[in-house]
Amino acid sequence: MVAAFDGVQLLDVTGPAEVFTTANAHGARYDVRVVSPTGADVRTSSGVRIGVDATVASLPARLDTLVVPGRRDWQRAVADQRLLALVTELSGRARRTTSVCAGAFVLAQTGALNGRRAATHWQLATQLATAYPQVTVEADPVFVKDGDVITSAGVTAGIDLALCLVEDDHGADIARDVARELVVFMARPGGQSQFSARLAPREAKHPVVRQVMDSVGTDPASPHSLESLAREVGVSARHLGRLFRRETGMTPGRYVESVRLEAAQALLEAGNDSVDRVAQDSGLGSSETMRRVFQHALGITPTAYRARFRSTAEATR
Repeated sequence: MVAAFDGVQLLDVTGPAEVFTTANAHGARYDVRVVSPTGADVRTSSGVRIGVDATVASLPARLDTLVVPGRRDWQRAVADQRLLALVTELSGRARRTTSVCAGAFVLAQTGALNGRRAATHWQLATQLATAYPQVTVEADPVFVKDGDVITSAGVTAGIDLALCLVEDDHGADIARDVARELVVFMARPGGQSQFSARLAPREAKHPVVRQVMDSVGTDPASPHSLESLAREVGVSARHLGRLFRRETGMTPGRYVESVRLEAAQALLEAGNDSVDRVAQDSGLGSSETMRRVFQHALGITPTAYRARFRSTAEATR
């Protein structure tokens, strides 16, 4: 059961639906239906209209799976009382409840995520955590299972979520057949941190911290030790460390590494230099050090990052 509504992201609805209906061709027996708060067809964020299959009254007393998609302006969704009532009722009747992307905000508004771990689009993770402190938001996973509630990351992650459900219901072989037919990963490598500025610091207002950040950003490859940075701005290393943690939420060393990582990403995306040269030019030093930093922060090697993010043409080679 998919709960659609005006402004919903089209792929949040059609991605999981395509997985389930493709699974039917391989032996599954999913009956995919779309409902809306008003019982009328809905217009998605892309302007494509989606037909509604059933009214709530015509549904069975017990449902298997509820899929709650999202919309970009999630504030509009959580303010829709008819949508919240629909999701609350259907969730209470479903064996398991799931969400795609910003659909997690709707579940959180109904209380379904209280005390649970949850995922959403990486750009919205902080907003979800701030708006709903009862929810433990995990910013990196593509989807999070917490009991009978499963939440997924942004847009296409609804396909990953649906494949997981198919595997739970019918085994890995059928899920794998569906993934092959749809030409998607059975389990995509890495998490959302591949796509996010995961190490981005909080905005700093203190002039000393801003001066250090500007210096590092201007020349990431320079030997920016805590002591040298402190001398540059005329404070003690200890004081700079305290200021930096208070203003940015990270140590100066961690910030320097994050800037160097960002520089390395840009060099890999835009140029043809070797990994060794990129490591030197970005300040990460050696290819081995750069590999460790990429694996830790992004869950992917530098070589794989270049292949995946430089151009879609890489996938055809």
